[in-house]
Amino acid sequence: MTDNVLTYMTFFPLAGMIVVLLLPSDRHNLIRWVSALFTVPPLLGAVWLYGNFDRANAGLQFIEKIPWIPAYNIDYFVGVDGISISMVLLTALLSFLCIFASWGIDKGVKGYFALFLLLDTGMMGVFVALDFFLFYIFWELMLLPMYFLIGIWGGPRREYAAIKFFLYTLFGSVLMLLAILALYFTGDPHTFDMTKLIAQSDQYGIVPLPFWPFDQWGWGFQHVVWMALFIGFAIKIPAFPFHTWLPDAHVEAPTAISVILAGVLLKMGAYGILRINFPMLPQATADLAYWFLGALGAWNIIYGALCAMAQKDLKKLVAYSSVSHMGYVMLGMATFTTQGINGAVLQMFNHGTITGMLFLLVGVIYDRAHHREIEGFGGLAASMPVYTGVTALAFFASMGLPGLSGFISEVLVLLGAWQKYPLLAVLGASGVILTAGYLLWTIQRVYLGPTNEKYKALPEINGRELFTLIPLGIIVVVLGVYPHAVLDLLRASLDQLNQVIIPHLS
Repeated sequence: MTDNVLTYMTFFPLAGMIVVLLLPSDRHNLIRWVSALFTVPPLLGAVWLYGNFDRANAGLQFIEKIPWIPAYNIDYFVGVDGISISMVLLTALLSFLCIFASWGIDKGVKGYFALFLLLDTGMMGVFVALDFFLFYIFWELMLLPMYFLIGIWGGPRREYAAIKFFLYTLFGSVLMLLAILALYFTGDPHTFDMTKLIAQSDQYGIVPLPFWPFDQWGWGFQHVVWMALFIGFAIKIPAFPFHTWLPDAHVEAPTAISVILAGVLLKMGAYGILRINFPMLPQATADLAYWFLGALGAWNIIYGALCAMAQKDLKKLVAYSSVSHMGYVMLGMATFTTQGINGAVLQMFNHGTITGMLFLLVGVIYDRAHHREIEGFGGLAASMPVYTGVTALAFFASMGLPGLSGFISEVLVLLGAWQKYPLLAVLGASGVILTAGYLLWTIQRVYLGPTNEKYKALPEINGRELFTLIPLGIIVVVLGVYPHAVLDLLRASLDQLNQVIIPHLS
């Protein structure tokens, strides 16, 4: 079984979807528990991977490769390295917890949990796929269930949010498909194998462009393909100006789907750039990274924080904070330093756990008060002290308080940025101040001060809700004290990736 652990982890939720669809529609609790059961094996597999991963090996591990469509050199090819294993862990953990966070869904229960399990398979597949054709199938597989999960089980403007998410993502997917086909037909022999495309990367710098002469910009084939892929991935991050779908999707989505959006889907954009743009198109990466990753990342940090500060809806505030915090990922990736790129991937993991906590906490208060208006609360600490304490932990982690996980990843990014781009490092550091400003202001207005009589009798956070939050809170504290628990997984693969880019820097 261990030889096929990635396949089992990826397709076990799909098997669960089939089982759920065969259950009686009125057996809601049975559907919930069966769905939860089918997210356990991927989580156990992720823990097994963590324990058996060779941290000194920069290459791919746990590889499975089977010919699939030989006529077009398409294989079922999966594996993990230091870049992907942390994302596999994060996906398995959040999927398991979000099933329990979905316990309150009472409309179309069978359809909701079946689509959630299908989404789980798509997410896991993206992080383990090493064949471009397979990668694209998993990438697109996520689009359909997410569209329906927002559009059917979302808030009052759910149709608008779902369509906007669908159109943005579909636009990026079309650009990705064109780039994939360009790489496929340029390679000799034609292949979708990512490892072979990386090995052929030197060929792409000499490919003539048979259309509008980008050469006048100093751009060649690599640069055009890099931009097509980048836009497709930047929409998922989301990077400015492709970010506008995110606040709408978050506000309208059910709580658990907001957690998956912020915790996993946003990471797929940055992961795609690291997995594909960096090693396959190293010259274009070296030429374009400053403006399209570094400068844009710094802008994301400031812009997202300022937008968060202006929000009146608590969920929208957390959504814009994601735009800001993903800016650190982009900035760290652009530095091509050990600290910067390790900090970027660690920030991907940390942001998933911290923001997952924040959206779960917003869901707790929304289930009780049935609104998310920041100014409509006040003094919740008196009536819900346990809930307030957990929220404070998540808020302090998000603002980068020393001793919690967010501090470590942001500091590593800024250390890397200072070595290459001091001005961008200063701008990024100013985002820490803005983040502290809007989060502390939110704590003051929602949890401190005189108690709002309307919400004086709100029930305290319950055991099921704590069950979804405690594991994430433990990770936030542990990684704040001992970040090597994740950094040791990343270092060898990311150092090797840096060495691919550095020779192309001018």
